[in-house]
Amino acid sequence: MPKPEPTLTPLMPSGPPAVGTRTDAQLGLAIGAAVLTTALTAVSFWLSFEALHDLASAHRLQGERAWAWPATVDTFIGVGELLILRASLMRRVDPWAIALTAAGSLGSIALNVAGVGVSHDPLDYVTAAVPPVAALLAFGVLMRQVHEFLVSRQAPVTPASEPVISTEATIEAPNIAEPEEASEAEPEVTEEPEPVTEPEEPRQELTQRDRIDQVVRTLYNVLGNRRPATRHIRQALADEGLPNSDGTCREARKRVETAEPHLKDLPDAIAA
Repeated sequence: MPKPEPTLTPLMPSGPPAVGTRTDAQLGLAIGAAVLTTALTAVSFWLSFEALHDLASAHRLQGERAWAWPATVDTFIGVGELLILRASLMRRVDPWAIALTAAGSLGSIALNVAGVGVSHDPLDYVTAAVPPVAALLAFGVLMRQVHEFLVSRQAPVTPASEPVISTEATIEAPNIAEPEEASEAEPEVTEEPEPVTEPEEPRQELTQRDRIDQVVRTLYNVLGNRRPATRHIRQALADEGLPNSDGTCREARKRVETAEPHLKDLPDAIAA
């Protein structure tokens, strides 16, 4: 009898899981973590809120005021965490956000523990401190997940490639055929370059103060290297149609002698 031929079963290639399956798993885990973190945050804030409400009710706050008072403490935690998230997305540190979060957290923990009163069982204080601490940590984890989600949605910034400038240049010499015979040597004509005239810079007009100082400085030379008196300066300024009060004359002489200190050592024109 003929032997039956063996049948071969094709082997499936083994490799890494598909990208779609891996992405779906990551998305499912992220959603599950976000749901649990949100639930933990809500429960922790509710427990802390209830404890602060009882504390407010025991200290002369009733009705709506007793329910609103805990928000003045626990809200700082949420505001500070949101500002920290904003600063993290902007890649900087916000000291105010850290201070708000610390103030709200420490205040909530202290008030929750203080609401226990005098107790001989240390677990009473631990039980009161757990909700605000859990609220702080849970909300921080939630903000961390939001931060990672927002960062993943941002498009990566790729630096623009700089153009490559080649320093090597190939210059081809023109192919100029030399004349076979030069009948006559033509005289070379050289053109003289035209003179280059630089544009004149516009003159800046002197201010009234500069004109006064210029008139006063000229008096030192006119008076033969002597210090002009106030009357000399007043007369010179009046001739030029400039302000010539005593104060203007003294200030102008002071400015000129500050710019050139050696003028102070000259003899006065009055004594001459």
